[in-house]
Amino acid sequence: MIDVAAAEVTAGEVTLLPAVTVTARRGTALVVRGANGSGKSTLLRVLTGARTPTNGAVHIAGEPVAPRDPAFRRRVAAMIGLPPMAPDLTVHEHVLLVATTWADDASAAEAIARRVLAELGLTDLERRFPHELSSGQTQLFGLALVLARPFEVLLLDEPEQRLDPEHVETVIRVLRTRCADGATVVVATHSPVLAEALGEQALWLDAAA
Repeated sequence: MIDVAAAEVTAGEVTLLPAVTVTARRGTALVVRGANGSGKSTLLRVLTGARTPTNGAVHIAGEPVAPRDPAFRRRVAAMIGLPPMAPDLTVHEHVLLVATTWADDASAAEAIARRVLAELGLTDLERRFPHELSSGQTQLFGLALVLARPFEVLLLDEPEQRLDPEHVETVIRVLRTRCADGATVVVATHSPVLAEALGEQALWLDAAA
């Protein structure tokens, strides 16, 4: 599903992503590890098309990365930082809005929203506004917004941020479910617990020069 061939990102004299070659099959998880500044987030941005590699090539589902292509946008979902949140929409309304954008009809969107909120333990918080959430709840809410849409590839940058051990386990369970459903999951993380739980395949990046 993912094929990265000697992809490198530089900016002048600075290397943002050392040359990387890696593949990830459908229905598997790839864990990206490395120190701050090693290029983990840059690699995820390359996979989304937000950053173009200086050298090398990247293909997803056999096609070049093309963020303007509707088929690509439907195939790839990502959370690199928290998604935008409207202060006057509740948690449920946010998730339902995303689901409605992609679902075939209103009833399907409602079912998706309720399922995702339940998976992440957010059902009791669905009537709250974003500013009424704790930092950990906000992190799970951001993840819910990504999971409410279809994807074949899911890219997450440190999804364990601000989460206690119990909720890290929740994220692990949800991501394992998505892999079992056939999605390819790429997670950049500093968490050894998350890495070990999802570590079918690990990519270690050295700090960029």
